Amino acid sequence: MTDPDRIWNEASLRLRAEIGDGPFSSYIAPSAVRIDGGGQLILVTPTGYARDWVRKNALRRLNELWLGLDGLSRRLEVRCRAEVTSAPPASSVASAVAIQPLSGAPLSAAHEQTPMAPTVGPVTDGARAVRAAGLQERLTFDSFVEGQGNAFALAIARQTASWADGHFNPIFFCGPYGYGKTHLLNAIAWEAQRLRPDAKVVYLTAERFLSTFVKAMQDRSTAAFKESLRSADMLLLDDVQFVGGKASTQEELLSTLTALIEDGKRIVLSADRPPMALTEVEPRLRSHLAAGLTCPVEPADRALKIAVAENRLAAFARMGVVSGEASREVLEQVVDRTPGSVRELEGAVNTLAAAAGSRLSSLGVEETLTLLGSALRGGPERRITVDEIQKTVAEHFNMKQADLLSERRTRAVARPRQIAMWLCKQHTTRSYPDIGRRFGGRDHTTVLHGVRKIEELMPLDDQIARDVEALTRKLRG
Repeated sequence: MTDPDRIWNEASLRLRAEIGDGPFSSYIAPSAVRIDGGGQLILVTPTGYARDWVRKNALRRLNELWLGLDGLSRRLEVRCRAEVTSAPPASSVASAVAIQPLSGAPLSAAHEQTPMAPTVGPVTDGARAVRAAGLQERLTFDSFVEGQGNAFALAIARQTASWADGHFNPIFFCGPYGYGKTHLLNAIAWEAQRLRPDAKVVYLTAERFLSTFVKAMQDRSTAAFKESLRSADMLLLDDVQFVGGKASTQEELLSTLTALIEDGKRIVLSADRPPMALTEVEPRLRSHLAAGLTCPVEPADRALKIAVAENRLAAFARMGVVSGEASREVLEQVVDRTPGSVRELEGAVNTLAAAAGSRLSSLGVEETLTLLGSALRGGPERRITVDEIQKTVAEHFNMKQADLLSERRTRAVARPRQIAMWLCKQHTTRSYPDIGRRFGGRDHTTVLHGVRKIEELMPLDDQIARDVEALTRKLRG
């Protein structure tokens, strides 16, 4: 046999059976065999780390398999993609056969067995990178608006993204929902990958980390899960508070952070509170989170919000969605009537852009308020808390607040509990896992089921619709 395509397919199938699906999918499947100018066969890996892993763990055995199949007795060398710029493919080695599961399942099933593929691709391949990594393409440093409350955090984010030698690891951004933490982590990931295309930059939300870890345990592929994270040059983990109460996940996160720090790798995290205020996180992990530099991201002041609105409308103008500029009075009204987070302000600006279009520059204050309608709150609005919702629902149904948090599942308790969960999702910024923790430590899937159940019943059950309407009026004031 002399065809490199056939040899690669056969050798990689045998190697997969020996090293397992996890390592194979992470390091071998994304690679391809090419021939350099001197006729040398080269296994091209996507990253430098993958190259080093193959050299250390698989190259000797792969060459043994290759030499046993190749009638020309050639040997493979391994290089990363950045080291090979013009070597032609040995053949059309897309590895369609090589990455099939041993059971003969289709290619899509083979990919489903891979626990995670979080590496950010080069910025020049932005659309694919966004799909692969969960990043948002618009969340870059160029689109981040600096203000008094976020200037320090922005400076640290830029320094981290530049790979400059620093004294602080990990970097921990904290602050309320909707004021730019996720934007900063996305911007760091994009810029860090642009500056070092060969580096492995991993961005994950804590919920993704949790779900992927659970799936890896179910699939018995935890070794590949650990390796995919601990091989990162930079790990960015968003909304760390969501690992609270999950003992095994916290233990794995602690081990990952320890391994990365010992190897001198960069770690960037975010949460809605400072590390030591994450009371549902076990003390050892809290200590590691607080050991680096904590960067608060403060709520935006009025001047920053106006700048954010201007920046967002300017982006719409470049895309041709609107023409002209909004007057200062219009922007001030939009900001003053959207007293919540920057994220909520952006929603109001999006509505304005869609409604105004080419008439943006000619809009007056009154017409703006008419166009936006219910998108604006009409003035300052008191922030509703989960505790207040629970108390109001308990009083409405003549029960105790503790009943909503209890394990009781009778209809008389379960339905009010689901209504309370629905109200929490509608009137607070809390996530499903966060709401579940505040309802007696329930799983986020329980909350999701409850919210969907109430949404299904309201059009069909007049009594539930009346209860929800009455409770909403009470909560609003």
